[in-house]
Amino acid sequence: MAKTPPPGEKVAKVVRCWPEPIQAPVLQLRALIFATAKRIDKLPVDETLKWGEPAYSTHKGSTIRLGWSDKSPEHYRLHFICTSKLGDAYRELYGDILTIEARRALVFHQSDVLPADAVSSCIALAMRYHEIKHLPNLGC
Repeated sequence: MAKTPPPGEKVAKVVRCWPEPIQAPVLQLRALIFATAKRIDKLPVDETLKWGEPAYSTHKGSTIRLGWSDKSPEHYRLHFICTSKLGDAYRELYGDILTIEARRALVFHQSDVLPADAVSSCIALAMRYHEIKHLPNLGC
């Protein structure tokens, strides 16, 4: 995987506040976000906080966020905008191997092996969303 830039101070602080068993898989998912952006047109990624969670966006795409909640402490999420077509596309493409929460998040257990190819494909669709949202099934 390509070298991932270190998280900014605010993002690092948020991740450090999450339970230790969640931190490593969340950082692995963060690395996959940057690697996917580099693979598709070397897209620059903006990393910020939205709603107190690490958020990632590109100029061609829809924002995605990394999330954790004490209501489900053994899980972490990759959130996407629920009003987009992304949830439906993810379900159609990977509903048999990914856990998709309503139209808003991919859900992972802290002990899961991250299905990197499927998740990278989902990230790529989000990062190119503004280019492909008009296509049937997002061009899948």
